[in-house]
Amino acid sequence: METGTAPGTAAETHLVRLILEKFDALVELTAQLDDTAANAVLPVAGSNSAVQLLVHCCGLLRRWSSTVNLGVEVQRDRSAEFEAVMPVAEALALAARTRPAFLADVAATDLAAPPRVSPPDHDDYWTSSCEGVLLHVLEELSQHLGHAEVTRDLVLGARPRDPHGSSRESMDPLAAEQGPEAYFDQQRAD
Repeated sequence: METGTAPGTAAETHLVRLILEKFDALVELTAQLDDTAANAVLPVAGSNSAVQLLVHCCGLLRRWSSTVNLGVEVQRDRSAEFEAVMPVAEALALAARTRPAFLADVAATDLAAPPRVSPPDHDDYWTSSCEGVLLHVLEELSQHLGHAEVTRDLVLGARPRDPHGSSRESMDPLAAEQGPEAYFDQQRAD
């Protein structure tokens, strides 16, 4: 890890590059969907649409980079992020505003310093430094990108694959064409 980074150079670290790689992949995934697919939610508890995940990731980037690490509060409504429904263009515009703001926050951050605001309900080891907080951001982005990839694949009707890469023969091809609800209905019936 690149610790002891002076303000202004943190944006050039491998950690920040990885964060941006995951964020950009989520933006790209969302951009490839039409408005209906991007806002589709799977019929399982805890599922979120690609738009909801992107909006949430925009909120989390700024919360951790600004509110926590720098002590400059960025207003957000976390619950509303998971209820967001909007055109893809609007979600992409939000991401386009978030990315440079995140980079500006990081440029003003000393990675070795403790965060200015101790995150409530988080006394984890990673909260002892701004770098640790950004590691948490990478963890969250990676998790949400994976969630968005699975959601996209099911919404677009991709057939589930077994660990060896072959299509599952037990799945009715019509269910694959009809999307995630038909797939889950079939799985419950099996």
